[in-house]
Amino acid sequence: MSESIYPYATYLDVKFPPLQVVDVPALVAGNQHPWYNQTLCRVNDSVIRLGVLQGEYHWHKHDNDDEFFFVLEGTFFIDLEDRSVELKPREGFVVPKGIVHRTRAPQRAVILMAETAAIVPTGDA
Repeated sequence: MSESIYPYATYLDVKFPPLQVVDVPALVAGNQHPWYNQTLCRVNDSVIRLGVLQGEYHWHKHDNDDEFFFVLEGTFFIDLEDRSVELKPREGFVVPKGIVHRTRAPQRAVILMAETAAIVPTGDA
């Protein structure tokens, strides 16, 4: 399911069921969209998502959900109201629920995200 009001390719379907290898390199290689977000798998009440990103996401927050970002490739920024956090490969960061933030990648970056399955990726109104 792709969200139509934002210029992002966001797919909330679970791509890999339990007991199946999660093939991240194949998804990364096959992606052509500048802001691609695919749910890889479900783990209890959470999901792991893959992001292949270049550009900026809009400012938003999640009232009830924390988000964890982990960089696989490239450099990824998380802008907060009072500072920007720069993440390089093999670094991660948690944005707590209720914190207004924006993510961006000046050059193509590949990241993993862990969040609850109920989260709305574009934020709460």
